[in-house]
Amino acid sequence: MAELRAAYLIHGDDHGAIGERRARLRALVEREDGGSVESLEGERATPAGLAAELAAMTLAVGRRVILVEGVERWRAADVEKHLQGDAGEIPAQTTVALFAREESRAKAPDAVHELVKRARGQVIAQMNVKPWELPKWVIAQAANLGLALDAAAAKALIAQAGERQQLLLRELEKLALFLDLPAREATPARDSGSSEMRKVGAEDIEALAASAREWRAYALADALLAGDAHAATLDFVRLREQGERLAGLSYLMAQRLREALACALELRAGASTAAVKRKLRMPARAADRFMRDVARAEPSRLREALVALSDLEVDSRGGAVVAASRSADASLDEDTLVLRAIVRICA
Repeated sequence: MAELRAAYLIHGDDHGAIGERRARLRALVEREDGGSVESLEGERATPAGLAAELAAMTLAVGRRVILVEGVERWRAADVEKHLQGDAGEIPAQTTVALFAREESRAKAPDAVHELVKRARGQVIAQMNVKPWELPKWVIAQAANLGLALDAAAAKALIAQAGERQQLLLRELEKLALFLDLPAREATPARDSGSSEMRKVGAEDIEALAASAREWRAYALADALLAGDAHAATLDFVRLREQGERLAGLSYLMAQRLREALACALELRAGASTAAVKRKLRMPARAADRFMRDVARAEPSRLREALVALSDLEVDSRGGAVVAASRSADASLDEDTLVLRAIVRICA
């Protein structure tokens, strides 16, 4: 087993990078003999829940790794109450990895940082790069892959793929793979060291880098409107791979379905398709497809879809004041919640 510290706090607003670190840690433990992984999610992922897990006896042999989600929702008072003193002691051969996907005011409290430092652990910040720093960041990441991008090429990639760091990395990786193909004639360049770099200009980016628009959240919303669970699932997985956040996706999905419900009600009230279509702010072909789906959708199904999205938002954010207001799925991780919502909406 690789040497692991007793505690880690992985926090920040780069949710895609946080997810990748979690996946790498789990894969590392599962790949090695004698290690076990436990996950605390939903209602179990609280300071009290973690304290109970640390105090529990285990028959597992080797290092025990506990992954704790949703730390951005923890309160300092609860951390101090349940994880101070002996309750916060991490047993030998145990690693606690705390994950905080932060946004605006939702941040891991200082008490969690102090807890990890007290355990001689490591705090890792995964922060999104500021927009004006992205070109320099893209150039640096490209260099790690053996690609020499100039400022114009970096800006062209950002214009094509958007500002999500995870998506930009995926596009750079695809470029590196493509340029390694024998059929590609690339001009080699040398950096200050001895490694060979491949020059990539703005024209290469425009020709090879995929536009992120095809995987925008509206594609997922349109698949839900059409009742196509298979397409919706694929779109959701692609969007998550790009580092898209659930909060932004759920907002756009609900916005699209509300628009669809309003159009469906107008059609039922006797308005013509052409009249309703003229009010839409979308390209003509997209509007035609949207209206075809609206015409086939019953307003009752669209209302039920919006209820499902409301339940998803409450369950994923833990927003219900009364626990009984949350659904039976509330303890599941957010990706599972979305997949279940897709099945419910498209049924």
